[in-house]
Amino acid sequence: MQQYSRTLIFGLNYPPETTGISPYTGAMASGLAGRGHEVRVVVAHPHYPEWTIAAGYGQWSKRENIDGVIVRRLLHFVPGRPSPLPRALSEVTFGLRQMCARWGRPTAIVAVSPALLSTALVRARALITHRRVPFVVWVQDLYGLGVVETGQGGGAAARAIRAVERWLLRSAAIVVVIHDRFADRIHDDFGVSRERIRVVRNWTHLPPMPKADVDSVRSTHGWGADETVVVHAGNMGVKQGLEHVVDAGRLAHRSGEKIRFILVGNGSQREALQRRVSMEPTTTQLVPPLDPAAFADILQAADVLLVNELPGVSEMAVPSKLTSYFASGRPVLAATDEAGTTSQEVLAAQAGLVVPAGDPASILQGVKQLAADPEEAARLGTNGRRYKETVLKESFAIDRFDSLLADLTATAAAKHPA
Repeated sequence: MQQYSRTLIFGLNYPPETTGISPYTGAMASGLAGRGHEVRVVVAHPHYPEWTIAAGYGQWSKRENIDGVIVRRLLHFVPGRPSPLPRALSEVTFGLRQMCARWGRPTAIVAVSPALLSTALVRARALITHRRVPFVVWVQDLYGLGVVETGQGGGAAARAIRAVERWLLRSAAIVVVIHDRFADRIHDDFGVSRERIRVVRNWTHLPPMPKADVDSVRSTHGWGADETVVVHAGNMGVKQGLEHVVDAGRLAHRSGEKIRFILVGNGSQREALQRRVSMEPTTTQLVPPLDPAAFADILQAADVLLVNELPGVSEMAVPSKLTSYFASGRPVLAATDEAGTTSQEVLAAQAGLVVPAGDPASILQGVKQLAADPEEAARLGTNGRRYKETVLKESFAIDRFDSLLADLTATAAAKHPA
């Protein structure tokens, strides 16, 4: 007989936020609730990637019911400029709020990292008040590695973060990761045994894409029929290194190439990118975040979908945009470390090309290569869609989590019968 859990999920981000980790936490919570679990989440008010609390939110505490999940939102410090120290303070204030919240009597606890510091505080509370409850850490990004790869910390600070991450992961009953490369790093770097690591792949968080009227979408955005349109969608943060895309657009303008780069979204670097666009002519344009339908349309109307990473970013994360890119059926150009996780994912899907990170000329050349061979571009897009429909199925991921929680709950009940 299936052992259903009373699952308590802790995370920073949750719907209606539409980018980053939020859609995955929300879909997992509602998916488990739909399979008969009692699910509660303790999360922040919507604020990402704008770094300002959304209209209608901001209360000290707010309770909602979203898709069968009881959602409790807690107010915490949200920095206007998420540089390292203010961001750390933000995580600590949120973690303290989570620690002091009422947890009830869960049979399983899942904490989403990042945010690392708030997750560590939650783990500390769990060891005091819920020691017998299985504790799962769901790793979406490798936090300490990210600090180093993006150049936002080093020395003693980086060592301290790695120590916190090591303690957190080694203390968990199970560590869930989103890619095999993460499993290798957590085993090799932190000494977590393979038996306590599970791989549950992320999926596309968009609903099935109805076929877009490509001509109409391109006309609406002012894109010419003879232009090659390259879209980068999602967060505009440090690790995306989008200044190199602005510079690729500058090279395209200088050489008279009919190649347009579109950056869709928001984030901590948006203002700096807008200033860079204004400095001298470029074919790069910034577009604000779009609703899901318009987002799906713009992906399908693009000729090439770009994932761009800062040089040195290779192991810290698997860009969530890739799942949506694959779903669109368009070819992917990845400007990234050729030995990194993002490159491995694009090549495993046989869905696009990889060019060096931080090199505007290589970005431009990659676009020209895809544009010059429409049949090959179509084949790559078809491969990506197939990969999404097989390897990256949402139902498969939720089934894996469902089974994991059922096993943990049953084992804990056998060890500590009521």
